[in-house]
Amino acid sequence: MIKFSGIKSLLSASLAAALLFAGAAHAQAVFRVSAIPDEAPTELQRKFKPLGEYLEKKIGMKVEFTPVTDYAASVEALINRKVDMVWFGGFTFVQAKDRSKNQITPLVQRAEDEKFKSVFITTNPAITKLDDLKGKTFSFGSESSTSGHLMPRSFLLAAKVNPDTDMKRIAFSGAHDATVAAVAGGKVDAGALNISVWEKLIGEKKVDPAVVRVFYTTPGYYDYNWSVRSDMNADLRKKLSDAFLSLDPKNLQDKAILDLQRASKFIPTKAENYVAIEAAAQNAGLLKK
Repeated sequence: MIKFSGIKSLLSASLAAALLFAGAAHAQAVFRVSAIPDEAPTELQRKFKPLGEYLEKKIGMKVEFTPVTDYAASVEALINRKVDMVWFGGFTFVQAKDRSKNQITPLVQRAEDEKFKSVFITTNPAITKLDDLKGKTFSFGSESSTSGHLMPRSFLLAAKVNPDTDMKRIAFSGAHDATVAAVAGGKVDAGALNISVWEKLIGEKKVDPAVVRVFYTTPGYYDYNWSVRSDMNADLRKKLSDAFLSLDPKNLQDKAILDLQRASKFIPTKAENYVAIEAAAQNAGLLKK
């Protein structure tokens, strides 16, 4: 026969276990999002806030933005389940796909990412074409950036300009806006960055195009996407995808979110879209075959 005190202890233990389980369930109800740090951390937070609030309503979970220190950290964070979704560049997605043995799935991309471009900029009037960069100093963005390093390097090599041997010095600024600052400040003769950030800086009058000018724009290529782990719950994945695809530029609130993402709309994407990026990375020696 169980004494009352024993029953009381059992009830207390059960209650404690229930509360612990509820606490764990509550902790799991946070959807963690990150992004490659291709702009200043404060800018990334500002851009994501309205989107995060929108996603919360659509998926029924608290959404938190988790900044990372560099591009590699964004890859590791998703693979190691520290975050649930990441805004990757095309090359970072390829790296994550490779590192995870194909366990990362691209969910959606902006319509603009079907034919994304990079721009080469300078303040030097003697630089008018890629060949003029021989013997000059030059800045890429992050080493893992698609539009700030991989594709610019790829187009340079195609133009028979090897950055490592033909240029006087190359640097990596770490972010697109930092590349513009390096060129504008005379730290380097020229640099390359993504066209979207360039157009944003021009629009915000943070750079004078009469002083810092574009002398080459690349052909289009696939770039950014929102990626998740392939084992994500199918229902949650559908809710996320539907949320992005439902953003309507005709709706003022949706348009505000899209404008911050520099997107006209979001469209579905797939891993096959990034085969050319993977090939470019291999050819440039930035990804092992």
